[in-house]
Amino acid sequence: MNDPITAAAPAVPRSLFVYAIIYGGMTVLAGMLGNKQVALGPLAVEAGIFAFLMLVVLSSTVAQVHGRKAADRLVFWGFLPLALSIALIFVVLQLPASPDMPPDRLNAFQLMMGSTPRIMAAGPVAYGVSLFLNVWLFSALRGKSEDSGGAFMLVRGAVASALSQVVDTLIFITLAFYGEFPIRDLLVGQMLAKVTLSIVLVPPLIALGVAIARRLDRAPS
Repeated sequence: MNDPITAAAPAVPRSLFVYAIIYGGMTVLAGMLGNKQVALGPLAVEAGIFAFLMLVVLSSTVAQVHGRKAADRLVFWGFLPLALSIALIFVVLQLPASPDMPPDRLNAFQLMMGSTPRIMAAGPVAYGVSLFLNVWLFSALRGKSEDSGGAFMLVRGAVASALSQVVDTLIFITLAFYGEFPIRDLLVGQMLAKVTLSIVLVPPLIALGVAIARRLDRAPS
């Protein structure tokens, strides 16, 4: 006789389970990487964009394979690791350092992690607006068509990513860095980099993610 609780429990598609784990890690890593500004040719960008673009890829992939509602839930639950990481960083910063810890390592830790809460506080605002916008645009552009992953999906991915990342940049850079240093060049560089990567990198990664998801879901348990 089957356990009624087990029998009633809905099965989570394997691809959705795997992508949700990766997604949660990327939400936290984006805030950490945001401490470093990198040069992409003439453009100055904060390194968190690479993890954030992975969030765009994953949310779009889930929307393509499992539908908009599943993608919206993925974005919504992404707030949980963000909130927990901010709380944990705050607690660790309040704890006294061991007297055996070298001063240079302590100073480096305090410098990086002390600025991270502001970055990670700005992150949830930019994250929520831009990722929900990305899922909405990606799904709205699909309309009622039976786009199963062809060229139209790549175009939708590029357009949704580019527009949502412009919005993300305006919110995140302003909230995270305004008053710390002049942000105009960083804003321009971030927008150009994100739009370029959204067009060049995001579509093929979505296609790869969709292909992997379908293979995972077809694989025997």
